Amino acid sequence: MKTIILNGSPRKNWNTAQLLQEARRGAVDAGQAVEYFDLYDLNFTGCRSCLVCKRKDIPDPCRCYWQDDLTSLLEQVRKADRLILGSPIYYGEPTGVLRCFLERLVFPAMSYNDYSSIYPGHTDVDIFLTMNVGSEQYRQQYEAKFQDYFQPLHFLNGVTRIIPVCDTLQAEDYGRYNMAGFSEAHKKMMRETQFPADLTQAYQIGAGSL
Repeated sequence: MKTIILNGSPRKNWNTAQLLQEARRGAVDAGQAVEYFDLYDLNFTGCRSCLVCKRKDIPDPCRCYWQDDLTSLLEQVRKADRLILGSPIYYGEPTGVLRCFLERLVFPAMSYNDYSSIYPGHTDVDIFLTMNVGSEQYRQQYEAKFQDYFQPLHFLNGVTRIIPVCDTLQAEDYGRYNMAGFSEAHKKMMRETQFPADLTQAYQIGAGSL
């Protein structure tokens, strides 16, 4: 089994990255072939609307033909059985780099003739979303929104799951920042009591046992 893991956070060692690293560890322990990438290390844009992937004279329509740092990664994803994504939520949305990646991945997979999938494979997707809001606020305000946001991933012909990781710790020392709207004590309590369970869940998802 081939698994691609993509970190859509600018931080390489904080909440989102730690979850993805645990998922990677679980996948490796389960014997999967795993590749891990930090999207912020790559130089790429979202869809350029060049429409080359929709032309009638190309041999492989389900491919983004724009050449940049995302080109080889998209080819690897097309051959993968699983895609594991992670992003913090900034102002109610996943990061811009993750959005750019999704545009380049999904748009070629969608037929403009009948809006069916022309994706040649079957790729299941797990998405870790780290956020400041608590679990109840997530269910009330964001759960349906993110289901709609990631709905286009159905063009990859697999199962898409969203794993919310709520009430995360934003910084080790809140006293250094203008962040009085948050309770440092509460955030650190959640870090100590809830985040270890989130890491365990990430490992299990990576291993394929959840």
